[in-house]
Amino acid sequence: MAEITAQKVNELRNKTGLGMMECKKALVEANGEVDKAVENLRKKGVKTSITERAANEGRVAAAASSDQQHAVALEVVCNTDFTAKNEVVAKIAETAVKKALSNPSSDVKEDAQIKADLTAVAQTTGENVQIGRVLKLDAPAGGQVATYLYSTAGKGKIAVLMAFSGKVATDVVNQVGMHIAAARPLAMTRNELPADVVAKEREIAVEQAKATGKPQQVAEKIAEGKLNAFYAERVLLDQDYINAEVFKGKVADYLKNKQATLQKYARLEIGQ
Repeated sequence: MAEITAQKVNELRNKTGLGMMECKKALVEANGEVDKAVENLRKKGVKTSITERAANEGRVAAAASSDQQHAVALEVVCNTDFTAKNEVVAKIAETAVKKALSNPSSDVKEDAQIKADLTAVAQTTGENVQIGRVLKLDAPAGGQVATYLYSTAGKGKIAVLMAFSGKVATDVVNQVGMHIAAARPLAMTRNELPADVVAKEREIAVEQAKATGKPQQVAEKIAEGKLNAFYAERVLLDQDYINAEVFKGKVADYLKNKQATLQKYARLEIGQ
């Protein structure tokens, strides 16, 4: 008879959301084979894979280290908004962020305690509850990182990480973070846009112009104008600052006005 190890039991628990004793019994019947145990359970009509359910809801958490040199944002994904608002899920997200900050090279998804806590929530709710994406950002030399969290309906929905050159006032961090959260830029500068995205936008603009009877050369000039409009919509430094009552102009001008230099950013939104 094959040995039923704790590792196999936990693996089956993570795949099925079933209790420890149920998993152990299923493994005994399957001679210790996890996949066979899942198959047997399915044949019996037992709900075996909560992880097959689409996890489109969830919450984000973010934090920076006390020295403002490292920042982490991550998401805990689940199936319903109700579970996303659960205080236990919120605590898991916060704990996972702290662990990721304390050891930047670690993979928090493989942390034994976090996995056990997620499994417990999954068993209670019957939902697919997992750590999703994890984003990390380090400060440039002499600079700092900062975070912005947009919350709605009792949970964090969007997290923004920012890396600045030098020190930056809290109000600037909040204003820039709010803009990134709301405006959904694809990149900070034009050069950072994926080349295939720019090529596709140019191709579409040229074909649109040609469809109106414009010759190729004229169509290409029109396309360049449309590309500038595209940049103004999707490139952070080209975007108009979102709150004209605070500042009227582009984000690049706002940063210059505040004597702040944004080096990098990362944005994490549930469902995006």
